[in-house]
Amino acid sequence: MVSEPPAAPARARVLVASNRGPVSYTLNDDHTLDARRGGGGLVSGLSAVGSDADSLWVCSALGAGDREAVRRGVGEPGVLMLDIDEAVHTDAYNGIANSVLWFVHHMLYQTPLEPVFDEEFRHQWRSYESYNRSFAQALADHAEDGAAVLVQDYHLALVPGMLRELRPDLRIGHFSHTPWAPVDYFRLLPDDIAEQLLRGLLGADRTCFLTRRWADAFTACCTELLGHDALKGTRIGVHGLGADADFLRERAHRPDVEERIAALREQIGPGRRTIVRVDRTELSKNIVRGLLAYRLLLRSRPEWREQVVHVAFAYPSRQDLAVYRDYTAEVQRVADEINEEYGTAGWTPVVLHVRDDFARSLAAYRLADVALVNPIRDGMNLVAKEIPLVSDHGCALVLSREAGAYEELGEDAVTVNPFDVSGTADALHEALTMPDAERSRRCRRLAAAATALPPQRWFLDQLEALTS
Repeated sequence: MVSEPPAAPARARVLVASNRGPVSYTLNDDHTLDARRGGGGLVSGLSAVGSDADSLWVCSALGAGDREAVRRGVGEPGVLMLDIDEAVHTDAYNGIANSVLWFVHHMLYQTPLEPVFDEEFRHQWRSYESYNRSFAQALADHAEDGAAVLVQDYHLALVPGMLRELRPDLRIGHFSHTPWAPVDYFRLLPDDIAEQLLRGLLGADRTCFLTRRWADAFTACCTELLGHDALKGTRIGVHGLGADADFLRERAHRPDVEERIAALREQIGPGRRTIVRVDRTELSKNIVRGLLAYRLLLRSRPEWREQVVHVAFAYPSRQDLAVYRDYTAEVQRVADEINEEYGTAGWTPVVLHVRDDFARSLAAYRLADVALVNPIRDGMNLVAKEIPLVSDHGCALVLSREAGAYEELGEDAVTVNPFDVSGTADALHEALTMPDAERSRRCRRLAAAATALPPQRWFLDQLEALTS
């Protein structure tokens, strides 16, 4: 249960803004509130600034528990949760951020039918503007003179420009955790909306991306749509978020993980190789084509039947959107088809789990002979970095060239075109037959590259670059 904490600082010198904050609340049947603190790069990074830094995290109330916590004045020190009108948040988050901007940057529209930018879209866009304005005002109200503000992701793309107008004294950074669309695809957006988004991000002193590729796509959009002088006053940064090796290696050897390893080994069976994937059922993750590639491997290379198991964890994501529910159902359908076609009394070709379980994910990481990471398009993809870190005997990585992680890991991965099912089946065979010594060498190099910029350093590098 939670109680009222000390008040957040009236003025902070380091501020973070994101849709989801570091803590969430659950409203119990007895009307008490339980708090759950999250993890990740921003949480560990902001903690590294130090308790004397007067830091503040501005975020949105996301559910009934969060909203009740705000109404009661309950919260965490250093966190300001905004209770934005629920309808406005829904339009901004689901209508624009996740159903338009995310689709543009991941290039996932079925363009014969979508997008349709009509009156409903314009209504939702006004909510997106209002949502961003609420964040900008809160940041302006709580920032010290000359404070550093780090705004996160596509949900808050307008905040830097709005905040610049309110507080020109601030040092403002924005970080995009997704890819950035190339010019021709970005121009699917209405011209005025595209310009508004670009100018919003150019309100920052530094606009940052996970890879050079995404940064270059952004600068190309600015030059093409706004002119060659558009980037004056805004520096472009690249910070490739890495995995937290110390945490993962320690967490992967706790008793609950050992228990799940035993359970998975029983499901897999003795002496079999494992192809592991761990994803949320986001449309960009390409889980269905990965399953189709595995089916083709079993069909075209029958020597692998009963010798390999595809351990696939597909944790449901954004189930409030019908297209995601349909995709999750398709993942289950294809996995069932493969098991019906090829399964035997002693062998289940696909071990599919759809209930989120971090300990079980780490258990699969440790058992992996091959890691399959084949997104259609991904800002980074930390799974590609995490599995080589904790695999017990070293794993081969099959990696999409469209993952941001390819920029750092591609040299030691088996690279695939994510749309090429036949090519992915061949890559799985190559990875499964890779000599042990080569696989171990590659895995060591993958692990080294994966930890080049761990989460805490990733955050502090951005902060130092912004304030220097």
